[in-house]
Amino acid sequence: MQRPTLFLTVGLPGTGKTTAARLIEAEHNALRLTKDEWMKALFGPENPASASDVIEGRLVWLGMRALELGANVVLDFGLWSRDERSALRQAAADVGASVVMCYFELDPDEQRDRLDQRLGEAPHETWPISDKELAEFAVKFDIPTAAELDGSEPVGQPPDGFANWGEWSRHRWPPSVH
Repeated sequence: MQRPTLFLTVGLPGTGKTTAARLIEAEHNALRLTKDEWMKALFGPENPASASDVIEGRLVWLGMRALELGANVVLDFGLWSRDERSALRQAAADVGASVVMCYFELDPDEQRDRLDQRLGEAPHETWPISDKELAEFAVKFDIPTAAELDGSEPVGQPPDGFANWGEWSRHRWPPSVH
């Protein structure tokens, strides 16, 4: 039996993650878990920050369960922090899955154009994002290293205060809204 694969889409809004995730879904018979689709289905025009981490956590849990059952999975929600990516790489390894990380980047002007086009064509699938928000997001984003992307870099230890990546993950992606 072939090992299942966890595909991680990494990038800022409007860089092409969901388009790529849809292709991965079709080409690799993968379960696609796109956070924005779940947020829109559950909250409509609202985008409550308090629910975002919980939705991501449920998608991570669902994705790990699918990997355990032998299905390929694509997680589509940016994964801006290196710690998030490390935790998911470790979780996939723990269930015997391989990981393919797909990084997407665009120059800010093209990113803005794509976001404006998406909002105009499919407002039911997205939310407005201001230039100020885009700049704030870019500052928060940990660009993956080449070794992280090709999988040659070891996952390493979780941040101080956490015994393992599973503990860190439960802290990062809480099971319910607080």
